[in-house]
Amino acid sequence: MLLKQETPKGIQSGAITLAFRRWRRPTVKSGGTLLTAIGQLAIAAVDVVSVDEITEAESSAAGFSSLDALRSEFSKRTGGDVFRVRLSLAGPDPRIALRQEIPEDEEADMILGRLARLDSRGATGPWTSRVLTLLRDRPEVRAGDLPTDMGMDKTSFKVNARKLKGLGLTESLGVGYRLSPRGEAVLGRMQDEDNRRST
Repeated sequence: MLLKQETPKGIQSGAITLAFRRWRRPTVKSGGTLLTAIGQLAIAAVDVVSVDEITEAESSAAGFSSLDALRSEFSKRTGGDVFRVRLSLAGPDPRIALRQEIPEDEEADMILGRLARLDSRGATGPWTSRVLTLLRDRPEVRAGDLPTDMGMDKTSFKVNARKLKGLGLTESLGVGYRLSPRGEAVLGRMQDEDNRRST
């Protein structure tokens, strides 16, 4: 679920507690969470509603200046149902703390196993070690400016970088990415294993 740029600040302050979306199928579920720039959001409820049922107070709680502004937004799109999403800030993004954690042997083996599975499903072949190495060597470089000799387009590269971020191995910056301390440790472990195999 994408949020408008100003919405996270409203959620953080408590001014915004609702979101309305038109979906064919909801992308969040009751009891779930959503990671955002301000932290982890808790999704308390996801309900189908009619636009005519939405109140002025609810439009305000969703960050709209008026009920008419909300209705105008939904008149631009057709298809699917309108969903009311009740949300709140649950806490910090757990990946932030994870980035600082250097894995012990058992956890490192588990991470390497997950990376091996990502490699086995990669459309361009094994990629995790190459992407981690690239981000270590070229931090804070726009994804579009990174070398294309990896056989990935910009979109695929960003999707893959997000997969690594989900494991706490990379950090998104204002421009580009960098390895986290956890990512540095895992890449070192990968390289040690590669060296052992080659000797």
